[in-house]
This record gives sequence, structure tokens and C-alpha cells, in this order.
Amino acid sequence: MDDWLSAGACAPAILVTVAIVEGSGPRECGAKMLVDATRVLDTIGGGHLEHRAIETARAMLAGDRARHFERYALGPSLGQCCGGVVHLSFELFDAAQAALLGQRRQHDSWRVSAIDGAPETALFDGDGRWLAGQHPPVFARDRGAYVMQEPDGRRWLVDPVFAPRAHLVLFGAGHVGTAIVRALAHLPCHVTWVDERDDMFPQQVPANVTIEATDLPEALVAAAPANASYLVMTHSHALDQRLTEAIMARPDVGWFGLIGSKTKRRQFEHRLLARGVDAARIDTMVCPIGLAGITNKAPAVIAASVCAQLLTVWEAMQGTPSAFTPIMARPSAAITERT
Repeated sequence: MDDWLSAGACAPAILVTVAIVEGSGPRECGAKMLVDATRVLDTIGGGHLEHRAIETARAMLAGDRARHFERYALGPSLGQCCGGVVHLSFELFDAAQAALLGQRRQHDSWRVSAIDGAPETALFDGDGRWLAGQHPPVFARDRGAYVMQEPDGRRWLVDPVFAPRAHLVLFGAGHVGTAIVRALAHLPCHVTWVDERDDMFPQQVPANVTIEATDLPEALVAAAPANASYLVMTHSHALDQRLTEAIMARPDVGWFGLIGSKTKRRQFEHRLLARGVDAARIDTMVCPIGLAGITNKAPAVIAASVCAQLLTVWEAMQGTPSAFTPIMARPSAAITERT
């Protein structure tokens, strides 16, 4: 996920961004890949479009060009079955700005880059505070990536780099929990991985994972952000029960899954009702977990099924960040937007 942010102080490279999609395209606006003389990080969708973009990027490096913007008709010119039109922005990679964005992975940021004229790029945080680079014209921040145009015709790519909206609190560092962490490593989420047994965690974990080795795992339920997802699969049914009660007590749970059989669910339902938990609240508990029809109990299979289930939940919950007050870097510049 976002490997271009981790490229570091690499050799000269070109950052390719999907700026406009008309009709059907292989990736969404804002999708990126980083191209240098020998490597390609991330993807704009593969196929002939990506092949052509790599060729263009490397030609830019050879010719010392800093910016390029090109329209690709996928069907007529590239023979791709998507059939839409994709506009790609090419710009010389700024490793220092990417490093700053990499440090802000858990916070919203915005890149605003000139498509025409002198190369200019600015970074802003989610609250509209300037971080680095030049000052762009006024831009709206209540949507995803888009191209805007000033009255004089100069165009700018407005490109959000959003923090992951999905946060999973995973209780249990056993075989299935470990498999789920591996499966989520490159997905747009943050994982808080909780277990009492410190020696159960691997020496290295993915960049989107925070380990919490604690004797009070229930405290991590209270500390989780609003609308977080919870997945309980510890080594102890008694601990599963305590965690379930703590999760049921929060009114702002995004999703809650409990590993176990239908029999385990019935037992937990009975105990929760006896403790006064509302039946409608109990109905929101997902147990068994995973997609219907997948019955294989191998940890990797369970992980694939549960991660697919989580992705459906997270995509349904996902929304554009709240609208921010536009930045008035050039108050006199009226802007028109192109979608």
C-alpha cells in the first residue's frame, strides 16, 4: 500500500498519477505508481496503459523533463476493454516531500501540483495548514483527486493523501490472528494487535500494525477510536467473553467479529442477555466470522475470508473526509473544476 511513499532518497524517478477518469478505467483518480530507471512501485492498473506510462516516464528521465500530462483513450489507442479515457499526470518525484507524507500516514494531507507552467508543488495538512512547497491557488478539499483550472488556463492536480479510515483492533496473536495481520499488510487500514503474551508476536510486523502486549486487553477497547472494527480470537473463551462485554458496552462500534461456531454464539448470546445487554445490540455481533460458503478452517483460508468480509464492511462505511475551508493562497484566483 502506497509503496511510493517509502521509496526514500532513491535515484531520479517519475510519479505517475491518475488525474481524470472518463467512463471505465482500470484504477480510480489518485492511483499512483513510481517509475525509475529499473523499478516500478505501485500500479495504475496494469495492461497497455501502464506499459505506455512506464515508457513515457523513463523517456522523461532520459530527457530531463519534469512534468507531462497526457490523455489516453483506452479502447481506440490501447486496445483495453475498459473503453474509457484516462488522463495521467507525470511529475519528477520529490523524495523529501514524499518522506514528509510518509511520516504523516495516520493524518490527512493534500498535494497540489502544477500541470502547466513552471513545476510547483505544495503540501498541506488536513486542516489546511501549509507544510511545504510553493503556494497554489484556491482549491476545494471536499472530494477526492481532481484537476482544476485557473481563468488563465493553467491546470493543477489536487491530490489527497488520506490516512486509512479503517481501524481494526485485533485481539489474539495465535495462528489465525497472525494470518490476518499478514493478509492486511498491504490493505488501507491500521491494525492494533493485542495479546497478553508478548512472546507470541513476531519480531517484525507490517508498517500498518501496532503491537500492544498487555495484561489488560479490555483497556484497548476503551482506547480505540470511534467506529473502529473489533475482531476477537484469543486463546481463552473467558477472555473472549470479557472483551465481548466491553465491546458491547461501546455505542460507537463500527463492526465486531468473534471467532467461533454457532454453538459458541448461542452460549455468548445467553450470557450477554443475562448481563442485561440489549438483544438488538447482540444481533450486531458477527459470529461465526468470514464469508458464507467458505468452510476450510486453515488459518490462511480463514484470514482471506475474514479480510474480504472486512473490506466489504469498510467500503460500505468509507466516506470522503469532512469538507475543509478552502485555502486562500491566491485570493484573486477564480477556479473552475474539471471532473
